[in-house]
Amino acid sequence: MIAPHPARILVVEDEDNIATALEYLITREGYCHDRVASGAEALSRIRDTRPNLVLLDVMLPEVSGYEICESIRTDPALSGIKVLMMTARGSAVERRKGLALGADGFITKPFELKDLRAEVRRLLAP
Repeated sequence: MIAPHPARILVVEDEDNIATALEYLITREGYCHDRVASGAEALSRIRDTRPNLVLLDVMLPEVSGYEICESIRTDPALSGIKVLMMTARGSAVERRKGLALGADGFITKPFELKDLRAEVRRLLAP
């Protein structure tokens, strides 16, 4: 029996320290990952690599996470991609906006790694 390929996760995060922590967790969980640090790069990378999950920061240079999420959801070719939005502004309004635009989950920074791990597992479950 052939082992399934590990899920691919794209981290869209402009803060290096947060991206490093995310990449550590993703690697430890056995997933493949890639990272872009700007909103402008994110969509082309998503279209090129078709990750299973995008960990998407809301506050990004050039193009916001909300705009990226909306673009993913309006492109039928990207319909199978899960989106987990991350923000330091964890108000109910921010959460509702992200979910209304089609995010599959929303996590507030700073987050506990166990909470993030649980969300990633939930979103990538078959």
